[in-house]
Amino acid sequence: MNTPQPPPVEALAKYRGEAFRPLYTGTVTVSGGAAAHGRASGIARSDDGALDVALRLPLELGGPGGGSNPEQLFAAAFAACFHGGLSLLAARDGLQTCDASVRARVTFGRDPADGLYALTACIDIRLPGLDRAVADELVRNTERLCPYSKMARQGIHIVVALTG
Repeated sequence: MNTPQPPPVEALAKYRGEAFRPLYTGTVTVSGGAAAHGRASGIARSDDGALDVALRLPLELGGPGGGSNPEQLFAAAFAACFHGGLSLLAARDGLQTCDASVRARVTFGRDPADGLYALTACIDIRLPGLDRAVADELVRNTERLCPYSKMARQGIHIVVALTG
């Protein structure tokens, strides 16, 4: 069994290309389940089989709970990516962040701009043992590095296509 290792600090090297260069694509398919509604009773499965999650509407939205929901999955992805970037930058700078934690809170709510729905996110970072000024700089740099933070600030290129 291989022991997990963080990516090397060389992963911070800047790319100087003309176009977006894909490095990895995660693919997940959601089916509707018993209620024929992905959010209420769906199953989310990754193409490689590593992710197989029952989706359930949370109690707060009138559902039964008892499963994950898109906000939790997005929060997990955001927090994991931010933590990874934080750890990578800390390693480059020789900082000890073994006890670091990142908590993402993603809120689903009504959008006053169009009357439909929107998300908000709050990222809480704990960096015990680091000087506050050093921690602040590390968090600012991580926010620039993390693609989830970038997506939240700048948007994301999206293609929606009917394939079948």
